[in-house]
Amino acid sequence: MFQVYTGDGKGKTTAAFGLALRAAGHGWEVKIIQFMKGDPCYGEIAGAAQVKGIEVVQTGLPTFVERGNPSKEDLSEAQRGLAEARAALASGRYRMVILDEMNVAVDYGLVRLEDALALVESCPREVELVFTGRGAKKAVLDRADLVSEVREVKHPYQKGIVSRVGVDY
Repeated sequence: MFQVYTGDGKGKTTAAFGLALRAAGHGWEVKIIQFMKGDPCYGEIAGAAQVKGIEVVQTGLPTFVERGNPSKEDLSEAQRGLAEARAALASGRYRMVILDEMNVAVDYGLVRLEDALALVESCPREVELVFTGRGAKKAVLDRADLVSEVREVKHPYQKGIVSRVGVDY
C-alpha cells in the first residue's frame, strides 16, 4: 500500500519512524530516505542505526532550503534521493520504503510531482511505500491508500520554547 503522512502538525517523521520500527520488529527490511535533511544530529538517525533492518540515507544539506530558490546542491541532493528511492524499490530487498519529506521536496520544486508519482506507480505490490511532509499535493493524496493528516492544535514554539534534544530532533 501507499501511505501519506501530511499536515502542519509535528509528528509526521516520528510516525513514519515508528512504522519502520514496527516493520523491523517483524523482520522486514526498511529503507528510509530523508529528503532535505543533511544534519546527522537528528535523534532518529542514531536510533535507527541501533535497529537491525532499518537503513537511513539522508539526501540534503545541513541547511534550510530556500523555497522557490533552491541551490544547485539542493537540487542535486534531491535527484540523489530520487535515484536512491528508485534503486530501493527495484532492489527486491526492502518490504518498506519511507521517503521522508518527499511532499515538501515536491512542494519546494526539488522533485517534480510526476517523478514522485512515478515512484508510486513503480512500487512493487509487496512493498509498503510511505511519503511524509507538509503540503502533499492532491494527486498524491488521491493515489494514496492511507492518508493521515497531522494537525497542529498547540505547540511549545508558541510559548517561545525552542527545539529540545530527544523530543524535537
